[in-house]
Amino acid sequence: MSADRPETRLATRLAFLAAGFGIACWAPLVPFTKRRLALNDGELGLLLLCMGMGSVVSMPVTGMLIARFGSKPVIIAGGLGLAFLLPLLSLANSHWMLGLTLFAFGASLGSLDVAMNVHAVDVERASGRPMMSGFHALYSVGGFAGATLMTFLLSFHLGALSGSLLCSALSGLAIVAAWPRLLRATHAKEEPLFVMPHGVVLVLAGLAAIMFLAEGAILDWSALLITDKALVAEAHGGLGYTLFAAAMTIGRLCGDAVTARIGDRTMLIGGSLIAIGGFIVLLVSPVPIVALAGFPLIGLGASNVVPVLFRQAGSQRAMPISLAVAAMTTTGYAGILLGPAAVGFVAKSMSLPIAFGMLAVLLCAVPACARFVTARAT
Repeated sequence: MSADRPETRLATRLAFLAAGFGIACWAPLVPFTKRRLALNDGELGLLLLCMGMGSVVSMPVTGMLIARFGSKPVIIAGGLGLAFLLPLLSLANSHWMLGLTLFAFGASLGSLDVAMNVHAVDVERASGRPMMSGFHALYSVGGFAGATLMTFLLSFHLGALSGSLLCSALSGLAIVAAWPRLLRATHAKEEPLFVMPHGVVLVLAGLAAIMFLAEGAILDWSALLITDKALVAEAHGGLGYTLFAAAMTIGRLCGDAVTARIGDRTMLIGGSLIAIGGFIVLLVSPVPIVALAGFPLIGLGASNVVPVLFRQAGSQRAMPISLAVAAMTTTGYAGILLGPAAVGFVAKSMSLPIAFGMLAVLLCAVPACARFVTARAT
């Protein structure tokens, strides 16, 4: 099947939608799981780490599999694995069983994440126009839909297992619908199964880690930051991340059209500067409503940086595309895993505002490296 066909584009969107939907369905189940297994906060934190470790471990392996077999079978296996494992998270009746299931769930998510981005690179290159932001927007839309639907089902006293089975069926149907429309073995070539990231790929991976680190820090620490600064009441601590996520989704929905007009380099520079400005507004302004405006600025500015980085990974020639995307995704998830802990360490040693200020400084690497990563370096 041709990469530049509406059916193929739809299949790619369904993959992104299913990935966001699947992972978001798990979030509302966490309190139920904690209560069912009588976990304390420390035990829960360690078990949740199993999911992240599963993702990080699976991603390099996924790059090798795509290099040999193409992205289609990996998307199918990862997507169906995600759907199959979601209900099992509601059935796990011991710590070790939950840990193993979370590890497998994370591995499925990580494999799907790498494969769908490789597939998206192929589809975008065939179309000859920017499409990556729109694909990533569907991940955000899927996340919103999954969390909302699962919360709705649980609020009507539907059991965790019944709710996860329903959501699992919807996620699986999306993958089954995409199945015949996905590209066949685009990267199934006689390529090396592993290449150490180097050159422009190493820089792209580092920038992706910074962006994911910032996003993870806002997810985990923004509520504490704005409540400690008395910008909002404790009950409204989630407002910051809500504003950030909404702006990021809107930015990605509009991002392809904007990028087509201004180009990748300008998008990297402009987007990252807007995000840096958002951090400055958040940290400096004493007026609550102005400080909170920093969150949508960060979300809007950051929204299209990662999609552009993935597109550049598909344009470089330093290493196979599948391995380059796997390297970027792995470092990105490492940023999400390690970032919040690093922010907590800095916050304890100095202060949380200083930790967020350091994130703004790290983001300066994006405009500094924009020219290099968009020069099609080999």
